[in-house]
Amino acid sequence: MDRTAAKPSHTLPSAAATLASSADDAAFATTLAKGLVVIEAFKAGSTLLGNLELSRLTGIPRPTVARLTHTLAELGYLRYDSRLAKYRVGARALRMAHPLLADMQFRQIARPMMQELAQSVRGTVSIGLLDGTSMIYVETARSGDVGPHVPDIGMPIPVVLTAMGRAAAATLPASDATMLEQRIASEDAELWAAFRDSYRAGLAQCASRGFCTCWGEYMASIHAVAAPLFHMSESRQSFSINCGIPAFRLQPGQLESEIGPRIAALADSIRAIVKQAAASQTAPQKQKKIIGARK
Repeated sequence: MDRTAAKPSHTLPSAAATLASSADDAAFATTLAKGLVVIEAFKAGSTLLGNLELSRLTGIPRPTVARLTHTLAELGYLRYDSRLAKYRVGARALRMAHPLLADMQFRQIARPMMQELAQSVRGTVSIGLLDGTSMIYVETARSGDVGPHVPDIGMPIPVVLTAMGRAAAATLPASDATMLEQRIASEDAELWAAFRDSYRAGLAQCASRGFCTCWGEYMASIHAVAAPLFHMSESRQSFSINCGIPAFRLQPGQLESEIGPRIAALADSIRAIVKQAAASQTAPQKQKKIIGARK
């Protein structure tokens, strides 16, 4: 039986956390988990790592890391740089993301509208997926110069510090929202204590106005606004859409009075188009059932 199939993604810990807590689980594939822990160690700013660095980052003994990196390189998930004696993530790792992204067909529907808004406000417009206590970018559009924060697909940002994270949390059922708060607090009690009120204020703002704001809490030079997009009940995935703008480009009050309503309206438009597309796909199926019943 798949023990995680029914769990929302924000309740699933990292590979490292799962590895640490699964010592007594006879069905748990420890070697596979260690390999995934190694892959997860590669992040922006840590794209080139040797076995010793990976051992320090993961807590896995260096001889074990060496076997894992060799195997992952043979499979194409890592790429060995013989000149530096270090590893990079290999091209085959991209294949792992494609089935997930391909299943999010609404991204293609949303992209032109996102690009139009991004160019209009000279910022970025992105869709994020809730994953643990992070948001993962799954689509993004931007104008030319957007400042120091340049979103890209697959990039993680923290839920508690961002408008995108707060807007995604606002899509959750009450029980899941409570679980998410508990997890944020357990992972970093000091961070949660510092930003709990701002986080909950963002959820309240989403409920009352359809969007929430973030005034440089994640990155001081970028102000952002985000709107809840939708919560997919079957897959238990939660999405939101945000707009980030360099602070120096904003007029006083513009984020709340102009850009907030625009991002909320964009979220409404995407939901409406997705709903219409879903209805058009199910209509032929219903028609076939009716025709079949008449025969």
